[in-house]
Amino acid sequence: MFECLACHTMWLPMDTGGSAPEFFTSLLGVFFFDSDVGFGTIVGSASFNVLFVIGLCAYFSGYDILPLTWYPLARDSSYYLLSLAVLAAVTGDKKVKWWEAGLLILLYFGYVTIMYFDPKI
Repeated sequence: MFECLACHTMWLPMDTGGSAPEFFTSLLGVFFFDSDVGFGTIVGSASFNVLFVIGLCAYFSGYDILPLTWYPLARDSSYYLLSLAVLAAVTGDKKVKWWEAGLLILLYFGYVTIMYFDPKI
C-alpha cells in the first residue's frame, strides 16, 4: 500500500516501487553494515518480482485466459538469464572492479533501450 502511494505521489512507475525496498536494504547492507545481504537480496527480489508479482497481475487482470504471445516471456527470460550469468561471473572472486560494475550498468541500459523501442504488448 505504501509503495503504491509513494509511487503515485512522486510520479514514479510502479516497477520502481516494487523493487525500491530491496534496493535500499541491499544498499544499506553493502555500504553501511558488514553484511552480504546485497547479492541474495538482488537475486531473491528479482525472482519474487518476476514470478509472484507478475503472476498476481495476470490473476487479477479480469481475463479467464490472458492473451499473451511468446515474445515477452522469451525476451525477458533470456535477458534475465544473461544478466544472472554476468552477475555470477562478476561476483565470482568476491570483488567487483569498476569496469565490471560498468558492464552491469551497460546491461541495465541495454534492457531499458530494448524496452523503449519494443512494441506495446
